[in-house]
Amino acid sequence: MDFFSNVVRFFQDGGTFMVPIALVLAIGLIVAIERWIYLTYAKQSNRRAFDQILPMLKKKDYSGIVKMGQNSKAPVGRMVAAGVIRMAESPRRDDIELAMEEGVLEAMPRLEKRTNYLATLANIATLLGLLGTIIGLIAAFTAVANADPTEKASLLSQSISVAMNTTAFGLISAIPLLLAHAILQTKTTEIIDSLEMAGVKCLNVLAGGSSAKTRNEDPGAAVR
Repeated sequence: MDFFSNVVRFFQDGGTFMVPIALVLAIGLIVAIERWIYLTYAKQSNRRAFDQILPMLKKKDYSGIVKMGQNSKAPVGRMVAAGVIRMAESPRRDDIELAMEEGVLEAMPRLEKRTNYLATLANIATLLGLLGTIIGLIAAFTAVANADPTEKASLLSQSISVAMNTTAFGLISAIPLLLAHAILQTKTTEIIDSLEMAGVKCLNVLAGGSSAKTRNEDPGAAVR
């Protein structure tokens, strides 16, 4: 109970700038949670899609891969489907690789979306805390100038302590937002790296299938 009462007192003593800092913190936490859920789902869906696509590639089930890429929300599914479609037009490895790279580039904006907001919100929280402190100190010195000389020391000490609350709260808000930004960036990089690795594995299978195209089956007929 003492902890919550201290938190409430700390918030009240900080003045009006505590409200926008709290709002920035709330927005940042919402963005961080939404991005974490999205990236976790993207990572799991990519893994499931890759586990389904690789056997289909080895069986040369190109029509099934294209259909899966069109219906799946997993970036790896769309990426491999783009490579299969390009292979129907040109069996050259470079052309297939470019088509799959386009799929990775298309997925990157969705994976990185809103993550950079967290660093900006952390900076805003810090600056709001400093601004609140400066304005609080200005008000404190103004009040001390008109106060009784015997009360100036205690009044100034109390006013400075209150003004510093905004800086403390700004840093308290900024630190977890910066930490969340770093974690989400790392998670995004891991997903992009896994997409590129999956693309190389699938490309090797596709390149082998395209070289045997004339001996086995025409993938172009499968995707048309």
